[in-house]
Amino acid sequence: MLEELFFEIGIVLIIAAVIAMVLYRLRQPLIIAYIITGILVGPGLFAISTSSEIFEVMSKIGVAFLLFTVGLGLNWRNIKDVGGIALATGVGQVLLCSTIGFLIATALGYDSLTSIYLAVAFSFSSTIIIVKLLMDKEDLDTLYGRISVGFLLVQDFLAMLLLLVLSSIESGATLEHILTFTLLKVVVLVPVFWFVSAKVLPHVLNYVAKSQELLFIFAVAWCFLVASLLVAVGFGVEIGALIAGVTLSSSVYYREINARIRPLRDFFLVIFFIVLGTRLVLDGFSVNIVPTIAFSLSILLCNPIIAMMIMRLLGYHPRTGFLAGTTVAQVSEFSFILIMAGMAAGHVGSEILVLATAVGLVTITISSFLIEHNDKIYERIKFLFRPLEPRHSLSIEHKRSHKPAEIILFGFHRTGSELLRTICKLSRSYVVVDFDPVAIGELAKLGEPSVYGDAGDENFLEEIKADRARLIVSTIPDVTISLSILTFLKVRHFRGTVIVSAHASEEAKKCYELGATYVIVPSVLSGKKFSEMLNQKKTVKRAWASQRV
Repeated sequence: MLEELFFEIGIVLIIAAVIAMVLYRLRQPLIIAYIITGILVGPGLFAISTSSEIFEVMSKIGVAFLLFTVGLGLNWRNIKDVGGIALATGVGQVLLCSTIGFLIATALGYDSLTSIYLAVAFSFSSTIIIVKLLMDKEDLDTLYGRISVGFLLVQDFLAMLLLLVLSSIESGATLEHILTFTLLKVVVLVPVFWFVSAKVLPHVLNYVAKSQELLFIFAVAWCFLVASLLVAVGFGVEIGALIAGVTLSSSVYYREINARIRPLRDFFLVIFFIVLGTRLVLDGFSVNIVPTIAFSLSILLCNPIIAMMIMRLLGYHPRTGFLAGTTVAQVSEFSFILIMAGMAAGHVGSEILVLATAVGLVTITISSFLIEHNDKIYERIKFLFRPLEPRHSLSIEHKRSHKPAEIILFGFHRTGSELLRTICKLSRSYVVVDFDPVAIGELAKLGEPSVYGDAGDENFLEEIKADRARLIVSTIPDVTISLSILTFLKVRHFRGTVIVSAHASEEAKKCYELGATYVIVPSVLSGKKFSEMLNQKKTVKRAWASQRV
């Protein structure tokens, strides 16, 4: 039995590796390779994978580790910063997408109950897929990445409540009883975990951190402990693992924990996407061609537009809304669970699961490509969003009649906030540029000169007279924005010091070719260290040449 299981896992991983190499050559997201592997080895085709329970457990471990590492990267301040927009977008998108989905299903001839199931199921997006792709792009810590994760977690919570409601219908419990009991558990658990995170864990971590191996095994054990406790009181593994990570996020050891968990997470995540592929039912696809096209177009077009419009109404720049919107253009694993729950309750037929599978394949494949290239796509079609851009982008009055700022800081989040303290000491006029309304609000309260706008927009750069500054620093680790700033400055023969950011050394090389004086690579250089360098070298261009990485 053990040898058979070993060879079964081996064959599945070999097939996954071969398909992944082919898709990597074709520059496609590797998630698609894993899902295709699942379809091939699943019961629908070659039925190589027979130990479904083992693979199911391994996939749940992958989900737990993924959200545990997401939690490690969060902290209470960041959650507070994006909490309002996450709640508004998450709830608003589910309600509006469900309405549109219901109208489409009704128009296609489905009965009211089936239409409700389809509408609600297709209104949720996949947290697991999106977080994995954002991590691969290193966009998880960007503004749109944090907002996306926020409203996806809101959607997951709504999906779990919905599943609780369905189970209550079968058990006979009232909706009021379930909601009251769930709220009571939240009220009790939040202060408990806050106390453990603030008062207990720091002492434990100081002890276990004396050995890296001990720190690793403690982190894994803590993830399983918290996730198991929350599952025992009625929540999902996802929420439990996320909270386990959040409780460790304020520790100085969170980076080391994240680095050691990552290889384990990536292996089990491969299994998760393979298992997802095995669940996809291929029979009867031809019968559902029209509904598949209709629902897929709705998810790929309406979901992003709705998310973008909600964010724009709340003051966010169209670029942020578009990037966040592209992350919701696919169905969730909860979509399949919800429909299967409806089948178990006798509310919908098995043909609905076939339709959901077809829509899932189409939307997951296309949305993976959209997320992978969303910044490049926006650059090509941003002229379409001109009417949505704020007419008055200046937060604290920075009128055209004023002299241009000598120092411009693009991006206030994390590294930027660290640098601002140093910039204030340089005794030169400065302005901070950001397209996060929350950041602009904070700067306004502090009385700091700030501008709300898109750093990658040539018209905006011209408006703030960026080419007349002496020092430009961009802490936004988006190479598209960095290259846009550099191109704008190069055309205008900029002679000052320009410092931009990039994720990797390959991107940094492109920036240097376009005239960057220095490139910040966040994984190499911390905000505090760069702040010290800025204080020493001031705005002198030649002083930075020897520091290039």
